[in-house]
This record gives sequence, C-alpha cells and structure tokens, in this order.
Amino acid sequence: MTITTSTQQIADQRTDWRGWVALAVLMLPVLLVSVDNTILNFALPAIARDLEPSSAEQLWIIDAYSLVLAGLLVTMGSLGDRFGRRRMLLWGAVGFTAVSVLAVFAPTAGWLIAARAAMGLFGASLMPSTMSLLRGIFPNRDQRRIAIAIWAGMFSAGAALGPIVGGFLIENLPWQSVFLLAVPVLAVLLVLAPIFVRESRDPHPGPVDAASIVLSMLALAPVAYGIKEVAVHGWAGAAPIAVGALFGWLFVRRQLRMPTPMLDMSLFARAAFSGSLLVNLCSVIALVGFLYFVSQHLQLIVGLSPMVAGFALVPGMALSILGGLAVTPIARRFSAAVVVPSCLSLAFVGYLLVAAAGGHDLWLLVIAFALLGAGVGAAETVSGELILANAPAAKAGAASAVSETAYELGAVLGTSVLGGILTASYRSTLVIPAGVPDVLAGHARETLAGAMNAADELGGPVGRALRDAAAHAFDGGVTVTSLIGAALVVLAALIGASTLGRRRKAAAG
Repeated sequence: MTITTSTQQIADQRTDWRGWVALAVLMLPVLLVSVDNTILNFALPAIARDLEPSSAEQLWIIDAYSLVLAGLLVTMGSLGDRFGRRRMLLWGAVGFTAVSVLAVFAPTAGWLIAARAAMGLFGASLMPSTMSLLRGIFPNRDQRRIAIAIWAGMFSAGAALGPIVGGFLIENLPWQSVFLLAVPVLAVLLVLAPIFVRESRDPHPGPVDAASIVLSMLALAPVAYGIKEVAVHGWAGAAPIAVGALFGWLFVRRQLRMPTPMLDMSLFARAAFSGSLLVNLCSVIALVGFLYFVSQHLQLIVGLSPMVAGFALVPGMALSILGGLAVTPIARRFSAAVVVPSCLSLAFVGYLLVAAAGGHDLWLLVIAFALLGAGVGAAETVSGELILANAPAAKAGAASAVSETAYELGAVLGTSVLGGILTASYRSTLVIPAGVPDVLAGHARETLAGAMNAADELGGPVGRALRDAAAHAFDGGVTVTSLIGAALVVLAALIGASTLGRRRKAAAG
C-alpha cells in the first residue's frame, strides 16, 4: 500500500517553473532537427543544380541522416538509460555541431551524403534524450500531455520555420549556409542544459550487452537501406531487408532470454504501445511524402522562390501546432481510439483534395497541407503520449528510442517509397519533345530538377515544351502518390481505432 501510495504521489506531483524552462531548453534540438529536415527538402533544387546528383543521390542526401539514425536510436536510447540521458544529449550536441560545419564544405554529393550520415550518428542521441527526459521532468500525466503537445508542436514549428529561414539563406547565400544553423542553437543548449535539465537514468540498468547493440544495428540499418534500394531499383534490392529481418529475429530472441534486456520486449505486447508506434509510422510516411513532392512542385513548377514556397506551407505547420495543443483536453475526456481516427480524417480529406486536382492549384495545396498538418499533429500528440505512458519510467530512454525509430523509418519511407513511386511514375509518363538532345533528355528523365535545368539550357519553344511535359508527368505522379498517402492515413486510423480502445485514467503515469 505504501509503495502504491508513493507511486501515486509521484504521478500527481506537478512540475514548477524550472521544469517548463527545462522543456524550453529541450526544444532547441527538436527545433534544430526539424528545421534541418525541412531546409534540405527546400534546398534540394539548389543542391541538385550545384552538385548535379543522380536521382538516387538526391534521395540519399535527404535520407542518409535518417538511415544512420534508425540504426543507432535503440542503442543510444538504451545507453542514455544507463549512463545518463542528459549526458547523451550533450554528447550528441557537440558532435552534431562539428559535422554540421563539415557539411558546409561539401564539394560533391558524396561528401554531403557522408556528412549527413555522420550527423545521424550524433543525432541518434539527441531526439530520444529529449523525449525520455520529459518523463522525469513531468511525472504528472496532464502536464506531460501538454509537454508532449509542445514537443510535437515545436517539431512542426521547426518544419515551418525551416523553409522561411532556409529560403532566405538560399536566396542570399550559398545553400551550404543552411548547415550553420546548428552552431548557435546547440551552443545555447550546451550552456543551459547543465543548469536547468536534471540528469536521469535507469537506477538498475544491468550490464552493457555488446552483442545486443551490434544486433540492433545490424537489424535496423539494413532494413532502412533495403527500403531505399527497393524504392530506387525495385524488388531486386530487397535483400538487405531480409538480412535485417534475420538479425532482428536474433535480437528479439536474445532480449527474451536475458534477465535484464537492452529493450524490454514486453512493451510490444501492450496494444496501446504497439498501436501508437504504428500510427506514428504511417502518419509520418504520409506527412514526409507530401513535403517531398510539394516542395519540388512549388519551386520547380509553380516557380516560387524557396522562401515564398516555405510561407505557402506555414498555415499547415501552424495548424499542426494548434491541433496538438487543442487535442490535449479532448484526449483527457475521450478514448484515443476515437480521438486519433477523428484527427486523421482531416489528413485523409487533405490528400484526397490533392489527388483530385493533381497539384495544379496553389491554394488547394495550401489548404490540403493545412488539413494534413492539423490531423497528423493532433494524432501524433495523443499517440506519442501513450508511448511514454505505457513504458516504465526507468526505461523511458529505450521506449523513446523505439518511438523515434518509428519516426525516422517513417521519414525514410515517406521519401524513399512515396518519392520512389513518384519518380517511377514521372519517368514512365514523361514524353521528351522532339529536338531535345540525348544528353539533356537523359538528365530530364532522371529528375524534375534535371528536366527544368535542361529546359533552361535549351530555351525557346523546345525548352518550353520540355518544361510543360515534365510538369505534366510530375503532377500525374502526384495524383498517384496522393492516393497512396490517403490509403496510409486510413490504415493509421484503423490501427488507432482497433488498438487504442482501452481508456486510461489521467493519473496513471
């Protein structure tokens, strides 16, 4: 009875002002990572014109960070539980800053891809640390729900801020300048985190299991890599997925046999935990896939500058923040099995609007993304809180790492699968006008940016014809991709309705 009462008292304890300052400090790396991802989406046309990457290299520039991150998240989350989550956060901040500076000097696409991969190494200790530290800072579930809504909102705010700030930099400075944003942001983090963010760790972590660390990396990284290969080369590139699945089975088998596993597999037996992960995965795929094609459409077809294109998506990002905050009181009163599908219905309507118009109407794209942002932002706030609520406090780092793995794999899938489908549709439907030289025709078939560069080089009626043909082929692919995105949102809603039905009391921590 005493232990139960003590646990209840901890869960009811409300955080004072220092906790909210700590939350503000932890939002700095969240903001940075989100800004970084969005800047790259909008900087891609400038990078493509400068470094002239192939279509596969374009995907790698975006995804190299996520692929490395996916392979290391569980390891870093577990190490944070053992050695200290704040310590891992600070270590990641120092490394992330250093390799961001190296990315500034990238002379080739290969260099930039390598720098992005190195950023993933250190980024793997940033994001899980931010979410897992929230569990200790906000033991009261009502406050924690608000904190997670702010966490998700800042992620969306960064996505909104990224195109605007990045657009300004790209229009006035070389595209390399976007990587310098990490320096001032993480410098502030390194000063304030030791003051306001208290350290937390698992009091009984057990021994470090090197075999589990290696197995987790050999499981996650090949799966993420295989997803990219399938997107670019078709099912002939699926072998890495099979390799990853084999090591994944060995990892799970080892965890089930260990008295103190690196990752508690019993978490996945909880329907709310597993269901929330899948909801987040499908939602992120849909959201990132939309950003992948809309950023290219707005800049390369509509002809907007990167900054103006960024402003066009601000309403969606703002509604994502407001949706996360607005759903917080609703989630206290109604079952997540009702709230999450209801929120995702907005995202479904948004994708249907794009599928119906094919991306031709600028304002329709703005409205569609507003609906998508509001729906996904609200749904992920509810599911993200359920992930932490269904994990023991001592294992918050590992649970947050699993959650972040779902986010990052979703980002990879959104770009690779939806982006790969869009690229395949574009290539299969593009009709090269007469008079285009073979070399330029080859560039045009590779990517939309290649087609627009070729059209600019040709000029005249032939150049205009190539531009129109590329725009038509790309928007046709947008229609197909939008229907797939709508199906993913429906799948997420069905998962939420079937797995999140058990209502939990607000006091449960």
